[in-house]
Amino acid sequence: MSFPTEISASPSHRFKEARWAAWPEACRRLAWWALDNFHLVLTAILAAVLLPALHWLGLPLRFNWTGLIKAYWVNLTLQSIFAALLLSLVSDGQLLRPWWKRHQQQKARLGILFVLFLVECLFLGASTALFLSVVMVTIVEFLERERGIARQKALDVAIPAAYLFLGFFVMFGYNDVIAAIRFYGAYDAFFNRIDSGILFGTTVSEIAHAALRVLPSWAYQVLEFFYYGMFAQVGAGLLISALCLGRKTALRFAGTILVAYYLALALFFLWPSQGPFYLCARHFSEFPQRLQTYAYQKIFLENVQQLWEHRAISRISTDYYIAFPCMHIAQPLIVAWFLRHRKRMLAILLSYDVIMVAAILLLEWHYAVDLIGGVVVAAVAVLTVNNLPRRQQQGCGELSLDNAVSISGESESSA
Repeated sequence: MSFPTEISASPSHRFKEARWAAWPEACRRLAWWALDNFHLVLTAILAAVLLPALHWLGLPLRFNWTGLIKAYWVNLTLQSIFAALLLSLVSDGQLLRPWWKRHQQQKARLGILFVLFLVECLFLGASTALFLSVVMVTIVEFLERERGIARQKALDVAIPAAYLFLGFFVMFGYNDVIAAIRFYGAYDAFFNRIDSGILFGTTVSEIAHAALRVLPSWAYQVLEFFYYGMFAQVGAGLLISALCLGRKTALRFAGTILVAYYLALALFFLWPSQGPFYLCARHFSEFPQRLQTYAYQKIFLENVQQLWEHRAISRISTDYYIAFPCMHIAQPLIVAWFLRHRKRMLAILLSYDVIMVAAILLLEWHYAVDLIGGVVVAAVAVLTVNNLPRRQQQGCGELSLDNAVSISGESESSA
């Protein structure tokens, strides 16, 4: 009688061996996915820790949902569509030709648009009516040109926009958490001294008040327009990235913006500061009180003082207390990087940003060193999220009217 020298494995045993053998490969794939989507993982971790942190500090677990929904999904969305259209018209001068030809053949449409414009003028004023009419025409034109895939295109925009929206709530939550445990103006004098060295003995406040004596009042309204218009620039960047380069690129765009904000939170924890308006003794006595900036700065100081003194607050607001680094320069640089292959767009964006730098300083929002910090944060966020050493970047295609969409005017290509 002979016995087998090897015992054959049962089917169930072979299945278990195969399953365990697959674990290292599955772990490697998960690790690569986490690295490639670092911004998603980081956002999820921060979101999970936020609620316990708020509870521990006795801060409310309520957010200003209504305020941010209105500001983000209504106001910013409309402004972003308008800004994206303007950038696309600069990039593609022929963008309006198909629209004009179609409406010449269907002149009734022009009549309807004109009547709607007049009605809007009666109730909203000429400038608001013109703005809303342009946005409405842009949306309708997009739906007509992208008939059949408009729903897919809309999702390509909506999903990254929703991700950015939720990330903003995480950022605002930690903004209040840090303000409650770190004195908000601890490093203002330090940054002011650094500015004195950078600016050859003067400071941002001294420059701003010297300009206040010579600039006309309307100039400050222009400066505010450029300062607060930065948010529409970011929204336009997301729209163009989603419609021209696809959902994955738009998610990376949103992720890069959020990682930049997370870096800003870390720096705020280390070196909290408010900006030149906080240190300047003459700011609120000499600064034009009719401007939005005057009211915002007073409200921010009152609210951050309330957090530091641990006085009860009703909800987490959308106030932003971080001076260093300057996210008003970091975000436009991120937009410029994602749209860097569109030369005309890039030229317009950078020209806008030069004027915005003047607005940042003359409105006394940031120190000069904050601008340098913003540049560094933007570079680190871009390198971290987009994995430049590892990800093989592909160039963007040339502009093509054949594949243009109404609010981008540029061809589909991979990022």
